[in-house]
Amino acid sequence: MFERIKEDIKSVFNRDPAARNTWEVLTNYPGLHAIWMHRLSHYLWKKNWLWLARMLSTITRWITGVEIHPGATIGRRFFIDHAMGVVIGETAVIGDDCTIYHGVTLGGTTWDVGKRHPTLENNVVIGAGAKILGPITLAEGSRVGSNAVVTKDAPAGSTVIGIPGHIVDNRCSKPSTHRERVEQLIGFEAYGESEKCYDPVAQVISSILQHSRAVDNQLSLLLQELENKGIDVAKLDLPGINSTDFFDENDPLNNPNESDSNN
Repeated sequence: MFERIKEDIKSVFNRDPAARNTWEVLTNYPGLHAIWMHRLSHYLWKKNWLWLARMLSTITRWITGVEIHPGATIGRRFFIDHAMGVVIGETAVIGDDCTIYHGVTLGGTTWDVGKRHPTLENNVVIGAGAKILGPITLAEGSRVGSNAVVTKDAPAGSTVIGIPGHIVDNRCSKPSTHRERVEQLIGFEAYGESEKCYDPVAQVISSILQHSRAVDNQLSLLLQELENKGIDVAKLDLPGINSTDFFDENDPLNNPNESDSNN
């Protein structure tokens, strides 16, 4: 038991730079207290002392702000940072070295008896306020962004963000020239500037805008051919997208002369 406690304390130092000494961790980390109390309530639950286990869980919630059902299964070196508002359901399963932040819910989506709460495999991290709902599995090393709502399985090493949660594509690369950025035409250059990869929604927007540009170019060619044949066609003043509005003027990659010289 004492080895597990020492292991828990060490995991706090590994994951929270605000932790300064062992006494501070022992006395001021309610997430740690909640985990220790859960181990006792879980033991009572497995011994079929159900009411006593639930009562201990309720007292722990009053003291720490963390509600862990005594039936939940939790692995080693689990860390709840800031603690307050965390809810973990009865059939939840949490692997080793997982980390969750305040306001996280591992909840169910049905009143049916049986497995109805999430499973977190090893090394999963869940950001503040995220809701993981249903008997889904977040595979090893996956990450969930703050305030995301996840109702589907996440593969190993993936990052899930948004409402509803969707997996971020991590196979993209940052554009290297001004022209490449314009051609991607996210329209919101923050995506192009970010070191983070595009998510699927951004990629869909990019595809739509690229298609719109291609249609505009095709229509321009048709109008030019009609005018060359002496056919007068009325021209409408159509609004356009001024991509430079989304660029950082101090970024050398946003120099149009550079893009011309590269093509």
